[in-house]
Amino acid sequence: MGSTAIVAVVGDEEIVVANCGDSKAVLSRGGAAVPLSSDHKPDRPDEFERIERLGGTVVNWNGHRVLGVLATSRSIGDRQLNPYVIAKPEVTVNKREAGDEFIILASDGLWDVISNDLACHVVRKCLDGRIIFRKRSQQMNDNQYRTMNAATVLTELAMARGSKDNISVIVVNLKD
Repeated sequence: MGSTAIVAVVGDEEIVVANCGDSKAVLSRGGAAVPLSSDHKPDRPDEFERIERLGGTVVNWNGHRVLGVLATSRSIGDRQLNPYVIAKPEVTVNKREAGDEFIILASDGLWDVISNDLACHVVRKCLDGRIIFRKRSQQMNDNQYRTMNAATVLTELAMARGSKDNISVIVVNLKD
C-alpha cells in the first residue's frame, strides 16, 4: 500500500511546495483560495501521456486508475505499479505577498468533499474566532488554539459530508 505526501517550506520570501499524489496545498491570499499544488491523477494530460508512453494504461473504472488499480499516478510505496506510478514529487515555488493569510495542507479525504474556497472560508472564520469546536487547552496561546481548531473543524466537516477516505489536515497561519 502506498501513500501520498504534501510538504510546504515557508520562508520570508517564498513558499516551496512538494507534492506526490493527490494531497493538496491551498493558500489563502487576500481572501482568495490559491492552489499551490496539482493532484497527480491518471487522467491529468501530462500524467496520462507519461503512463502510456511507458507502456501502461489508464482505465476508467470507478474513476480513472493506473492499470485499473490506483486512482493516483504518483505515490510513495506502490512499487508493484512501477514504472507507471512514481514517487517523484512535483515542486512549485511561489513568492510571498502581503495578503498571504494561511496555507491548508490536506489529504484527498478533505478535498474530495470540500472545495478550496469553502475550506479557506471555514479556516478564516476559525482564525477570526467565529467558529470554535473545542475548548482551548491551558498550554496553548490563542493563535495556536485557533490554528489547531481550524484543522479540527475542517476534519469534522469532511466527515459530516461523508468523506470515504482518510482525512489529514494541517493549517499554517502565515500571520502568526
